Amino acid sequence: MRVVIMGCGRVGSALAAGLERQGHEVAVIDRDSKAFRRLSADFRGEQVCGIGFHRDVLRRAGVEEASAFAAVSSGDNSNIIAARVARETFGIERVVARIYDARRAEVYERLGIPTVATVPWTTDRLMRMLLPDGVASAWRDPSGTVAVLPLPVHEGWAGHPIAELEEATGCRVAFILRFGAGVLPNEDTVIQAEDTIYVTAVSGTVSDVTVAAAAEPEGS
Repeated sequence: MRVVIMGCGRVGSALAAGLERQGHEVAVIDRDSKAFRRLSADFRGEQVCGIGFHRDVLRRAGVEEASAFAAVSSGDNSNIIAARVARETFGIERVVARIYDARRAEVYERLGIPTVATVPWTTDRLMRMLLPDGVASAWRDPSGTVAVLPLPVHEGWAGHPIAELEEATGCRVAFILRFGAGVLPNEDTVIQAEDTIYVTAVSGTVSDVTVAAAAEPEGS
């Protein structure tokens, strides 16, 4: 498919290269012609110099034939304006905007523009590398408020109902991986020894949830 990328920084140039390797047709927009130096010498896509939310610039990049649009410049406002123009003016369904301010991300999601909130995602990635397995979140919402994480639990939780774990930790069990298959629990589900339990928790409570789950349950 044809993909238009606004922004030829580190993210935009890497995204363009990755999409082209997969055989997609790519056009990259940047207001600074020097930014295109980040593209590899064998890049075959189009390089369009201009402001990425201007309609004429987008047309020069072939947005009318595009199936997807990514706004990954260094400016939140430019990214969201370009993403909205691509969606609302040119009717592109697959649109994503890179957002640095996580507080704005939730607002933009409500406008129907999927966002990547750079700071929370980068922070979470670093935590995965620094902390023991299971502590960092596997996913968080764009505002950074809710996290989904695989929760290491004390072996004594085997045989206890999911509801007891939720009450003791203050989290919600989202799903369980059991013998390689996903299981959606209900109030009668009982924890088994080999379960990998994924829970949802408010980001600021993740440490407390982890500590509570690592403790032996009462009555064991």
